[in-house]
Amino acid sequence: VHGWGGSFESTWRTSGFADLLEDAGRRVQGVDLLGHGSAPKPHEPSAYDDLTARILEQLPDSPVDAVGFSLGAMTLLRLAVDHPGRIRRLVLAGIGRNVLEPDESGTWKRIVDAIHGHGDPEDVTVGLFVQYANQPGNDPVALACVMQRERPPFTPEQLVTVECPTLVVIGDRDFAGPADRLTELLPNARQVVLRNCDHFATTENFGFFDAALEFLGAE
Repeated sequence: VHGWGGSFESTWRTSGFADLLEDAGRRVQGVDLLGHGSAPKPHEPSAYDDLTARILEQLPDSPVDAVGFSLGAMTLLRLAVDHPGRIRRLVLAGIGRNVLEPDESGTWKRIVDAIHGHGDPEDVTVGLFVQYANQPGNDPVALACVMQRERPPFTPEQLVTVECPTLVVIGDRDFAGPADRLTELLPNARQVVLRNCDHFATTENFGFFDAALEFLGAE
């Protein structure tokens, strides 16, 4: 499952990761989150309160191995908390401290404001998100609504229920990190830190490829 502003094709197919899984004999089920790619794009923030529903609709009855980046990783983690037993092995890339703490700095509000044309041109990180929102095929208004959805931080009590083997992958330059505390709270998790890697480069990083394929037994 891709991150905010992306899609299955632009994230996993373009990077070659989906092809590597298929070459290893794995069937790949790509999912476009609501508001992204080929999915519907409602313009009401409340429509995005449960992003797991669209994933669940496309899963088989048996447990699956799941790989998510950024928003996709957050959504898969929520699915693992709310629907125990649906995920066999879980790869969480590009999340860490950010899913455990409230957005006290107001980053998501700044991104929404910038999408609507009221941003600070000197805010580099926000500017990168705005570039993603305005890529061909994207609906900036829908993506702003995704940012405005209700998304409380995960609690230790929730995370301790995620018993499936989990791999947490984070770049050492990723604003979402560090991921040490998240890894510690998940009862069956280990962490890989990608050197000299920022958030947006994660899904094309060969270190991510190697770690995820080894963890999934798909080398």
